[in-house]
Amino acid sequence: MKRFIAEKLLAWKNSERRKPLIIRGARQVGKTWSVLDFGRSHFEGSPHVIDLEQHPDWHRVFDGNLSAKRILSELEILINARIVPGKDLLFLDEVQSCPRSLMALRYFYEECPELHVIAAGSLLEFAMRDVSFPVGRIQFLNMVPMSFPEFLMATGNDVAAETILAPPSKLPESAHGMLLEALRRYMFIGGMPECVLVYSRSARMRDAFEVQAELVNAFRQDFSKYAPHADKRCLNAVFAGIAGSVGRQVKYAHMAEGCTNPTIKKAFDLLCLARVMRKVSASSPPELPLGASASERKFKALMVDIGLMRHLSGMPVDVEYARTDLLAIHQGAMAEQFVGQELVAAGQDELYYWAREAKSSTAEVDFLISVAGRIHPVEVKSGAAGRLRSLHLLLQSHPNCSRGYVFSCAPYAELPEQRLVFLPLYYAYTAGH
Repeated sequence: MKRFIAEKLLAWKNSERRKPLIIRGARQVGKTWSVLDFGRSHFEGSPHVIDLEQHPDWHRVFDGNLSAKRILSELEILINARIVPGKDLLFLDEVQSCPRSLMALRYFYEECPELHVIAAGSLLEFAMRDVSFPVGRIQFLNMVPMSFPEFLMATGNDVAAETILAPPSKLPESAHGMLLEALRRYMFIGGMPECVLVYSRSARMRDAFEVQAELVNAFRQDFSKYAPHADKRCLNAVFAGIAGSVGRQVKYAHMAEGCTNPTIKKAFDLLCLARVMRKVSASSPPELPLGASASERKFKALMVDIGLMRHLSGMPVDVEYARTDLLAIHQGAMAEQFVGQELVAAGQDELYYWAREAKSSTAEVDFLISVAGRIHPVEVKSGAAGRLRSLHLLLQSHPNCSRGYVFSCAPYAELPEQRLVFLPLYYAYTAGH
């Protein structure tokens, strides 16, 4: 399965200012597979894999002094192979299980800069809180579930993927309808690689649903690793509660019954830290950088993956899948999750939305994104331009905002006089670039 992160990994390999690389992301989004595939494709030999979870006895290599030469010498003995700087890839996998391996990255950079080193793992942010971290001596890449274009390629629809990666335009009705139907499947299968793999092999969505249930259980088992940082019961409740709250402003008191607000906030923050969900803060007035005016009190949330959201929300699949309008599925929450997830995959590392600060105002725009130094408000809804009151209000009151994007199931169209572009949902990834 082709992953777009491969292009970023190749750029890192060839960069003159290359540093050891850490790949961050939730569990099971494809970090290990992508690094191994990259290593086999772009280095002379197979990548040297140091799986620190599978081999806890190897942790002792990182005890004592962190001399790069000593560590490499001992790793060569353990894997029974030479590690040749400049020719080989050293891959430290599941580094969260050995925090001192993260500290060693500094010495790889300082003492052996020609060595290509990649580290990956889940729950990395928890490990990084417990060690002296080599700031300025490493680089980061964030990895997320498969985007819709990646899903299309994985299921044999390369031409369709190329179509939606091109500059948006009005497509023939047949192509437009085919892409919307493919998107309907993606909204229920999601982008977790194992789900996409089993579906691509069997063409049965129920097989993907079974994998989703397994992944959700695996995430819940990880909650014990957060201890003593948070209450496990509260983590479970927040995990499920957010899946049913996508698209709405979140209030801590509504996330978990029987838990205090401070306990719920701690659980929510930890789940965001683990990249299982993402906080989408209100930002007003919309000016760059968007984070400068982000609210700590007013926010929404997204799940890591739309397929896992479907599973956790408990929606009746037969009823929701049969809906004609994709924006009607689960009262529009699935479409908003999809657009937000695609924007993140496209490189929007932090998402925001706009909520008017005026008293008793309900004006709200789903997302604010920054592309090439310009702010674009984003709405996810059906309907004519005249019904987009909040978006019109934002564009009128903030002329610094560039044209607004409206995502729906309608074909591509532009209204230059209203500074609006209507985009079919399947163009969400392209709009985020």
